[in-house]
Amino acid sequence: MSLEQKINEEMKAAMKNADKIRLETLRSVRAAIIEFAKSGLNREMNNEDEIKILNSLAKKRKDAIAMYEQAGRNEAKEKEELELSIIQEFLPKQLSDEEITKIIKEIIEKVGASSQKDFGKVMGPSMKALSGQADGNKVQTIVKNLLGAD
Repeated sequence: MSLEQKINEEMKAAMKNADKIRLETLRSVRAAIIEFAKSGLNREMNNEDEIKILNSLAKKRKDAIAMYEQAGRNEAKEKEELELSIIQEFLPKQLSDEEITKIIKEIIEKVGASSQKDFGKVMGPSMKALSGQADGNKVQTIVKNLLGAD
């Protein structure tokens, strides 16, 4: 089942259950999917595209949570956190720090990186390997730590 079909099914369920926030969040995901379809790429959405859309929506929520937290607006922050958790239901399972570190260490060995100068050589393959399974900032931090420790 494609992401669009899953979202439509979940929207129907949210309408039946009168779950206003869930419905609103699912509508925003659906709008992003429709936007992709109308983008003029003239191709079907693949799994990678779905993950990019969901990650983008999740990042917007994380940024909003941080801003609301700084402003002391707890009610708005809680709403964004709820929306984030709904979006994360459709993303692949997030890897633990240990799992991310293991994958990045393998990539460092493969590309022969040895210092901070090789950061770019490691980040590209790392983000590709961990796409949708790890936050980009977390990957960046782990790569910097591993390269800096040598």
